[in-house]
Amino acid sequence: MKLAVKRIAAVQGASSPLIQNTLYAFAQQLRDQGLRVAGVVEISRCAEEGRCKSLSVRDLSSGETYSISQKLGGGSEACNLDPNGLALACGMIEEAIAQGVDVVVLSKFGKLEAARSGLCDAFRAAMMADIPVITAVPPPLAEDWDRFAGELSEFVDAHVNALSAWWHNQSASFEGCERPN
Repeated sequence: MKLAVKRIAAVQGASSPLIQNTLYAFAQQLRDQGLRVAGVVEISRCAEEGRCKSLSVRDLSSGETYSISQKLGGGSEACNLDPNGLALACGMIEEAIAQGVDVVVLSKFGKLEAARSGLCDAFRAAMMADIPVITAVPPPLAEDWDRFAGELSEFVDAHVNALSAWWHNQSASFEGCERPN
């Protein structure tokens, strides 16, 4: 009897830029193995004080970069995350899922996703299609993540080797079976 495999890797244990680099490197590794990878990783150009004024995502299918920041004016202290940019990215990911992919990489489960916005529909589309998902979950959002993904998810260290071990378990769960898609 096979053990139930957690279909979502929730990466933690490093800074956001390091996690995003790890997600990108692992996605490239999977692509090099001939797998169809969809999703986005975050690219930030954060100021020294840690305030991000320029966020983008890189589409892992096309390689294109899309801004997810909006200009709010010089004195603004509000979050500059552009929900429209995320909605565009989400739609592209959902389309890729509908066309058939082997794995989905989603930059992170952030505040918008916790509020059931942002990339939330891309998470749902992958989950409904039973496609493995790799994402980052900031520790402050772990409870929200647990309510969202529950038993489908396991936390994985922010290292390519840890993701490789998780992926090996995904692959082993389909040995001798036709992969759904």
